[in-house]
Amino acid sequence: MKKFLNSIPMPALAIAALFLALAPFMQEPHLLEKSKMLLDGNLTKPIDIFDFFMHGTPLALLVLKLFFMFSDKESNSINKAD
Repeated sequence: MKKFLNSIPMPALAIAALFLALAPFMQEPHLLEKSKMLLDGNLTKPIDIFDFFMHGTPLALLVLKLFFMFSDKESNSINKAD
């Protein structure tokens, strides 16, 4: 998983994550709309589920990439202190 995430350039992933998380720009973003539907228990149509994952996947990948980056830095600094 780390190897896959490291192969994705950070700027491209950040742009994709922000663009898809905030699209459409004039209405309520789909990710927010589908998250509300999920919490209400109304996310049942296949197209809505697909839309939720399509808009949320780049953001989830960005969060994972940042988590691995910071956890690796922290573990490297701990190992150097020993």
